[in-house]
Amino acid sequence: MGIQENYTAIKDQLPEGVQLVAVSKTHPVEAVQEVYDLGQKVFGENKVQELMEKYPLLPKDIEWHLIGHLQTNKVKYIAPFINTIQSVDSEKLLAEISKEAGKNDRAIKVLLQVKIAAEESKFGLEIDEAKTLFQKYIDGEFSNVEITGLMGMATFTDDKDQVKEEFLILKGLFDELNQLKTLKTLSMGMSDDFPAAIECGANSVRVGSAIFGRRDYSK
Repeated sequence: MGIQENYTAIKDQLPEGVQLVAVSKTHPVEAVQEVYDLGQKVFGENKVQELMEKYPLLPKDIEWHLIGHLQTNKVKYIAPFINTIQSVDSEKLLAEISKEAGKNDRAIKVLLQVKIAAEESKFGLEIDEAKTLFQKYIDGEFSNVEITGLMGMATFTDDKDQVKEEFLILKGLFDELNQLKTLKTLSMGMSDDFPAAIECGANSVRVGSAIFGRRDYSK
């Protein structure tokens, strides 16, 4: 199937109220424009450099989400326009985002990325770290960010029960923090596991290859 058929098939699977972040990393501007023309306004990129190359060439009403690991020294490049940074995995990074947002006279929406996977290669805050950081935010620190929710990635495994267990850990933390201050977004699930994520409470999913096709990392 082509991009249009893929996109329609994914949209048909999403319940009302579940946000689709179309992950366009490694895919050309033309493919992003094609999905945009179908009505999609929210796109996710992994790398600052690629996002900076695409941003000037595409419609300005796109809501860009940075979903990959973000180094503090690169925050300044995206601070003027980024809608949401989903991958906040340290207090140092959150402080830098708040600082750069302030320089641009705006507030940047962020999600705290929590490590729920068993894989060592995955980034993210430990649960206790996420709780501490959220409490500091409630107490008035990081005045130029808005923590709107949590993001997590499950282990890459065929064990569906393990994947669901990990998603439910994040849902539990989301519910707990939501008692302290209202959160809007629980971002879980990608092309291979988004139906399970939605079943476990996700209201935002990050889907790339199921829309755009498999990525060519050689380019």
